[in-house]
Amino acid sequence: IRCWSNIPFITMPLSRAHGKSFAHRSELKHAKRIVVKLGSAVVTRGDECGLALGRLASIVEQVSMLQNQGREMMIVTSGAVAFGKQRLRHEILLSQSVRQALHSGQNQLKDMAIPVLEARACAAAGQSGLMALYEAMFTQYSICAAQILVTNLDFHDEQKRRNLNGTLHELLRMNIVPIINTNDAVVPPPEPNSDLQGVNVISVKDNDSLAARLAVEMKTDLLIVLSDVEGLFDSPPGSDDAKLIDIFYPGDQQSVTFGTKSRVGMGGMEAKVKAALWALQGGTSVVIANGTHPKISGHVITDIVEGKKVGTFFSEVKPAGPTVEQQGEMARAGGRTLAALQPEQRAEIIYRLADLLIDQREEILLANKKDLEEAENKGRLALPLLKRLSLSTSKLNSLAIGLRQIAASSQDSVGRVIRRTRIAKDLNLEQVTVPIGVLLVIFESRPDCLPQVSALAIASGNGLLLKGGKEAAHSNQILHHLTQEALSVHGVKDTVQLVNTREEVEDLCRLDKLIDLIIPRGSSQLVRNIQKAAKGIPVMGHSEGICHVYVDTDASVEKVTRIIRDSKCEYPAACNALETLLIHRDLLRTPLFDQIIDMLRVEQVKIHAGPKFASYLTFSPSEVKSLRTEYGDLECCIEVVDSVQEAVEHIHKYGSSHTDVIITENEKTAEFFLQHVDSACVFWNASTRFSDGYRFGLGAEVGISTSRIHARGPVGIEGLLTTKWLLRGDNHVVSDFSEHGSMKYLHESLPLPQRNTN
Repeated sequence: IRCWSNIPFITMPLSRAHGKSFAHRSELKHAKRIVVKLGSAVVTRGDECGLALGRLASIVEQVSMLQNQGREMMIVTSGAVAFGKQRLRHEILLSQSVRQALHSGQNQLKDMAIPVLEARACAAAGQSGLMALYEAMFTQYSICAAQILVTNLDFHDEQKRRNLNGTLHELLRMNIVPIINTNDAVVPPPEPNSDLQGVNVISVKDNDSLAARLAVEMKTDLLIVLSDVEGLFDSPPGSDDAKLIDIFYPGDQQSVTFGTKSRVGMGGMEAKVKAALWALQGGTSVVIANGTHPKISGHVITDIVEGKKVGTFFSEVKPAGPTVEQQGEMARAGGRTLAALQPEQRAEIIYRLADLLIDQREEILLANKKDLEEAENKGRLALPLLKRLSLSTSKLNSLAIGLRQIAASSQDSVGRVIRRTRIAKDLNLEQVTVPIGVLLVIFESRPDCLPQVSALAIASGNGLLLKGGKEAAHSNQILHHLTQEALSVHGVKDTVQLVNTREEVEDLCRLDKLIDLIIPRGSSQLVRNIQKAAKGIPVMGHSEGICHVYVDTDASVEKVTRIIRDSKCEYPAACNALETLLIHRDLLRTPLFDQIIDMLRVEQVKIHAGPKFASYLTFSPSEVKSLRTEYGDLECCIEVVDSVQEAVEHIHKYGSSHTDVIITENEKTAEFFLQHVDSACVFWNASTRFSDGYRFGLGAEVGISTSRIHARGPVGIEGLLTTKWLLRGDNHVVSDFSEHGSMKYLHESLPLPQRNTN
């Protein structure tokens, strides 16, 4: 039973009742009272003499920002000994006689022996300077800081403990940041193995145990322990098999091997874990993270509070299913087994999935109905997104047809030889297709995307992680279940994983050791966010679908309105829908132009005038705010150009390299357009809506890529493959091919094996 102070105090209302730690990282954003523990390795320089001023300033900035958000911040800091050591070393050097310094020579002066400095003396010399530094830094953010020095006795003596508790609460009430440190000038030497004594008592041996004791004593929501390692590893950091533990649960310490302690400070990782578990038992959530890494130290504290996957999070609640890291490993192993199957076996899995979509359509539509009802009741989805969310019998039939196309075309996708070369006699080289590895596909409001992408991953032998939007949770769940049922036909059920945990998309994009390619399917904002968040993982896709249709002077009257109507009105929310209509200047005030405008009005398309088009009109529609706009609705921009050359230049300047169309009967003009427009898809007298994997005969697509490396345009099976080189020799060594060697390079192209075109 914990006894709290009886001294009355006033605090700002907490966002939750204390007593139980947060179960998930995403809940950390609700933390009101936070203790930040700064280890010696974080505060001190690499030479262990003096403070890391830049790092310390960054930490103060983050703490100040959180304090100004209305949170109650406390800092448990090391650094007094290091700061004092710097001052005392300087004093000792100055106290050397001038004669000795002059006769020693510069090089010898640098190597002048400095006596071993006693830690308590260093602490006494450094405490005032350390606090003065904190005060100066916090003053820059209009925040006041106060120093509190404690020893173990302050927690064991009831009156002192109450006094400390009351002082801290009063400082927090006045919006002051308490900076707490052990009084190393008088503290006795630490006793070995005294980190934990019983259940409700922790010995203040170092700043780790001090921070834990303080966090529980003050009913803190979150304790952030910053050190010089990324967090807790399953084996000593730096060893070959060491893996960072994302979430640590009580009882897991038996499976962890602790390494040596940090270069400075009194506590090692074992002490941190013991202190963290003690604080967790007392109702305080804990995160151990790296506060020294130059790429993350500038935002590590705020990232933790925002719930991002940083360091090791201590939780008492184990998730029901596997972690996303475990799912990634299962997808990797399953993908390798899948790639080793015969092509007919992979095709059989896809055929089975197509059959299940038809056989289980009632269950699928029932789950989809739940998603639609929840979305409509909450009113959180726009009409275009509701249309994407909706499934129907016809959609499922089309899906099944597309999946069967994929199965039929996948017979020789993996392991296909695309190049054969005879390097020398009995030394033959082959380049063959292989899966990319593990794909992460993130999609919004489109449950039909799940079986499409799964089929393409199966056909190409890739492992797959799927992250769908919560608005389609019921639909995605049953579709994933059916996918795994189909995969079970050949014992590769785990190849396709649905990420149902509270993983943030940004955190998934950091799993560069588990994921080989990210494919976003959703809004342009989603794609941009993923491209920004991806750390070391390539992203395939497009951030915008700004598609153009250019109407040339030689355009057919019969074709123009049909193609424009289909491009804009057939599915305005699609990424391949028309967004900007380019009209040749000579067509203004002609019957053809009037027909275009009349058709758009009948279809209730809102028109925005480009600057040049607006200059020709006395009363024009609203002038467009930007020519780089993807409307995703029954809206479009009309702009005037003087020639096909100007149309091409406009597309290059304002387009997104997605899909662009010319309508003309002049073959020469059309070929100029086709050859000069630098987009993934360029069409002549055809709707932009043909830019689709199913319509291209790919069966389906994982998305449309506008990048210039690897795949471009609608991405089917071929876009999910890479290659490897196989060299078959017979005791060949490079030295045989030297100037005086016995062998010569031939580099002869060999015929490829005949493809299965059935």
